[in-house]
Amino acid sequence: MAKLLWAKVFYKEQLAGYLRQEPGERYSFVYHESYLNSKNPPIAHTLPLTEKVVVTEQFLPAFFDNLAAEGWMEEAQRRLLGKRTCSRFELLLGFGIDCAGAVSIVDPEAPPLYLEKLGADDPKNVAIFKNRASLSGIQPKVLLVEEKGQLRLAHHGEISTHIAKLSSEAINDIVYNEWITLCACKALLPEDSIVEAKLDRFDGLGDEILIVKRFDRTNGKEKIHFEEFNSLLNHQTFEKYDGSYRAMADFVYKTENCLPSEIYRLYKRILVGLLLGNTDMHFKNFALMYTAEGLRLTPNYDQVAAAIYKPYQTIALTLDKEADRLITQLKPKNLIALGREFSLKDGAIFLAVAELEKRLPDVKDAIQKCCNGQTIMKKNIINFMEKRWKGSFSSIGKLLSKRL
Repeated sequence: MAKLLWAKVFYKEQLAGYLRQEPGERYSFVYHESYLNSKNPPIAHTLPLTEKVVVTEQFLPAFFDNLAAEGWMEEAQRRLLGKRTCSRFELLLGFGIDCAGAVSIVDPEAPPLYLEKLGADDPKNVAIFKNRASLSGIQPKVLLVEEKGQLRLAHHGEISTHIAKLSSEAINDIVYNEWITLCACKALLPEDSIVEAKLDRFDGLGDEILIVKRFDRTNGKEKIHFEEFNSLLNHQTFEKYDGSYRAMADFVYKTENCLPSEIYRLYKRILVGLLLGNTDMHFKNFALMYTAEGLRLTPNYDQVAAAIYKPYQTIALTLDKEADRLITQLKPKNLIALGREFSLKDGAIFLAVAELEKRLPDVKDAIQKCCNGQTIMKKNIINFMEKRWKGSFSSIGKLLSKRL
């Protein structure tokens, strides 16, 4: 009989409970008694504090599944484990010590890793081998630690402070795209919070990379807990494109300790993403942070003008009751409908669009000044933005003014 897997689950530094593989393709999670008696919160929205054992069929509980790596990092981790295929649980057991948020997964019998299976001559592979961390997202990335003002690769057991995003084989200039798009977002939403990032070089990681300061880590390297909407909505990772933008607004309205005003911020972030061509705004690219005041939106992150590349023309989530909508077919009435799905009044929708219109000259200037070179990409993003403004945004005010 095959050995059933299990792990200790920690919230920050405290043992929170146990995650187990059960017979019959099932998984279970149970809180530890000491954690239930502490003043710490539930580790996930879908895992409230209880003495009962939570059992799921076929898949890990959604919260844990969303902690496991995707894409390039997932493939690298599998090879380091020396396996052709492995489960999401096996990935967490091998690399769950440093995850997104404040929860970590610890295997009491940590499996060996085989660097030779991946290639010891590549610093990216060595970084994954040393750190044993887990991050979602398909783009190549490694974790860094800031120490005395300098950044270095994170080691096993350390709490990382920064993420180094690297170029990918699919989109070799994605690093510049994300940086330019982040700069544009700052210009369009100056009152909103956005991740701290910079273009820089790091020995062994190729040309320029995008270094992002983790918003879920304090300057003192303490963990801050947050959950992606994919987890909050109890979706598995592979379901991150299944659903509508409205589902996030509904969650905020219906969930205790959420502020309805966050829905307006969320709506404006979606508008800006669509204006800039971010067609990949799925449920894992929006998140809520656990604060003393309740659940609040995390800083804006993972902004990429994907639509300037031909394969990425389909909007990630259902918008105005239509799935797989081409961004080139996005009409003003669809954005108005989205606002109404968010239960926003027409006056709030009008104001959101009017604010963007005022900032259009500023965003063009911000794009031009954000970095040296990348002239063609800057031109492509600005051209896309101008076309989308004319096709999807410019007449919203007129349509709404008839009703105001």
